[in-house]
Amino acid sequence: MKKIILATILISSIAINTRSQCDDSEFYGSCTSIVVGKKASADGSVITSQTCDGRYRSWMNIEPAQKHKKGDVTKILKGTLFTESPDEIAQIQLAEKKTQTNSSTILHDFEVALEIKGEIPEAEQTYAFLNTAYPCMNEKNLAIGETTIEGRKELVNEDGMFYIEELQRIALQRCITARQAVELMGELVKKYGYADVGECLTVADKNEVWHFEVFGEGKDKIGGVWAAQRIPDDHVGISANIPRIGEINLEDKDNFMASENVFEVAKKLGFWDGKSTFKFWKAYSGKKPFSIREWFVLNAVAPSLKLSLQDEELPFSVKPEKPVSVRDVLKFFRETYEDTEHDMTKNLLIKRKKQDSDEIETVKSPYANPWLSTQMIASINEMKDSAVVRVRNIAVPQCSYAHVIQIRGWLPDEIACVAYFANDNPAQSPRIPLYANILQTPKLFNLSGHKRFTADAAAWIYRKANKLASIRWQELREKVEKPRDDFENKMFEEQSLIDNEAIKILKEKGIQSCREYLTKYFNDFAEQTINAWKQLENELWYAFVRGL
Repeated sequence: MKKIILATILISSIAINTRSQCDDSEFYGSCTSIVVGKKASADGSVITSQTCDGRYRSWMNIEPAQKHKKGDVTKILKGTLFTESPDEIAQIQLAEKKTQTNSSTILHDFEVALEIKGEIPEAEQTYAFLNTAYPCMNEKNLAIGETTIEGRKELVNEDGMFYIEELQRIALQRCITARQAVELMGELVKKYGYADVGECLTVADKNEVWHFEVFGEGKDKIGGVWAAQRIPDDHVGISANIPRIGEINLEDKDNFMASENVFEVAKKLGFWDGKSTFKFWKAYSGKKPFSIREWFVLNAVAPSLKLSLQDEELPFSVKPEKPVSVRDVLKFFRETYEDTEHDMTKNLLIKRKKQDSDEIETVKSPYANPWLSTQMIASINEMKDSAVVRVRNIAVPQCSYAHVIQIRGWLPDEIACVAYFANDNPAQSPRIPLYANILQTPKLFNLSGHKRFTADAAAWIYRKANKLASIRWQELREKVEKPRDDFENKMFEEQSLIDNEAIKILKEKGIQSCREYLTKYFNDFAEQTINAWKQLENELWYAFVRGL
């Protein structure tokens, strides 16, 4: 009888699995970013990355480079994370400009209003950038990953002008190097104020990568407090929703930067006594500075360090014991700790007869998947205590989009930076090569899928097939994993050919023709994955012709 009940519970998981790991405060943290220095990578490239885990917009577009006149301003917005298309942002900016009034809000039916927080002088020249929910790379090979690190609630001051996504936008429009971006964002926070909860940005260029961690300055001061630490060139680092920066040595200007009030605010608000060793994470968060994701990645690349989840603190970054490739990072983003002690499905077992034999074998239930919802876990554990022990996987189904951005300094600037991009669960969806200098993205990628089902949104095309496969994951996973891997293999097998052809076009026909070529390549590759996942959805529906 217990087996029947367990099977029934597991079958019904699809009905409630859409909330999954984001419906519990302990696992609310959104986004993971893994970074690799150029001497730690397998080919000398610099890598940053992000999973945008949560109900955020999935549309993206290329915002073109622009020239501006003296006196022009740019509006600083709140709520862009929840828009459904680029038109919403364009409309609020146009309306404010057209009416010349103080009206600053367009009501939004999900979570937050789209609001103009203020304005700042426009730059004479801005660079083109990839406008994702958290803007992530520009035409000058500057790239940014993001993770929310929250921090102490006493620090938040919503009267500040900037939310993190707008800091990213301004930095990408105006900066070429990671150091410039950190310095500019620090200046903007000081002058105009920071309104968001604690955030970490992993900022990379062709030479280096930095962790930039920022908080508000408190309820009675519009400003902000921040620190930045450089990842050593031969190291790997990770940010996963917890502040990571510890001791800061501001005399070491090559590796540390911070706001001038970094110590003062901690003392003023009672977060540091001014005598003990100052640690940035301890002062501004007060929580243990790592969890399973940080431990898993750092331990995997440097196992001889024997890092433990029971340690009080992990190294800020580690030197990997062998070079880390882009494909290694992509594999980390598919991680659910399968076949380890942290595998949530390890106890979801059934007995069955082997095919063409009377011998009995024990295998995982077809319905066991590593993304069980809170309700599902509670139901299973009601029958057998601790049958499923909840962990926060790196790959989660509530992911809006994910990217791993590689900056290859040995290539021409127009070709050097490429994002390996995916919508929905990064353990299931295919990656698409998106060069930083493309001209536009396909229409399917200009619509968001976070507020409602939208058949024309790319995110839903991937999501529908991925969700179907999750129902009987142990039986159907190969139908998703094989094409996912095939597209990844294709992407890297073609890469040198695409790079060489782009370089040839750049030399013979110029940058515009090069950009047109890279744009067509991205669009064609994206279309192939879209068509494959549409066909996959049809095949998966047939798997349920006799029911679940």
